Amino acid sequence: MNDWKKRLDMVYSTNPDYHFNEESEANIETVAEGKQLLRISLDKRNRKGKSVTLITGFSGSDEELNTLGKLLKTKCGVGGSTKDGDIIIQGDHRNKVLDILQKEGYVKSRII
Repeated sequence: MNDWKKRLDMVYSTNPDYHFNEESEANIETVAEGKQLLRISLDKRNRKGKSVTLITGFSGSDEELNTLGKLLKTKCGVGGSTKDGDIIIQGDHRNKVLDILQKEGYVKSRII
């Protein structure tokens, strides 16, 4: 990526000694699967009466979250998404998701 594209939010500086500090991506340390406490719940709020299985409590990078979300969607045979550190699976699949997570090593997962 070009240097100027990284500084698009910077308009002008009158300080001749100013050096633009690039924001480095925060390295989110992933907690081991066996130590993560994932909470599985059924959510119907703001979804026009449709129910979804909501998995919260994941700590790790967005890439790892997307990978886990894709695995759960594939194993359950439904759609869903990952947003704001949560995994959303369409429909009520709490028990199936719990079984899948425990087989993947997330032994502290639980249904709320």
